[in-house]
Amino acid sequence: MRRDIFQAIADPTRRAIIALIAVQAMTPNAIAENFNSTRQAVSKHLRILTECELVKQAHNGREIYYSLEIKKMKEIDQWLEQFRQIWETRFNQLDHVLTTIKKRKK
Repeated sequence: MRRDIFQAIADPTRRAIIALIAVQAMTPNAIAENFNSTRQAVSKHLRILTECELVKQAHNGREIYYSLEIKKMKEIDQWLEQFRQIWETRFNQLDHVLTTIKKRKK
């Protein structure tokens, strides 16, 4: 079953995991040490992130290291860009209105 990327990043724990492994690849145990939950719960979050292709696994001996999949993060960023542009335009319009109001009061 293919999971939805946006459902995956909607969870605050998964967003925190993404932030952790964005800095460096980590094992599930190292990730779990940063949370007040079980190793199994963290593994479930990692499985969901892996299924969404937001994280990738690399085997080093018996250890599995999880790291961020930059291509997928760029896809999310590209989708969000359309909204950034809308909000930037609205903020600029608001700034213009406020500047006009200030000038009228003087």
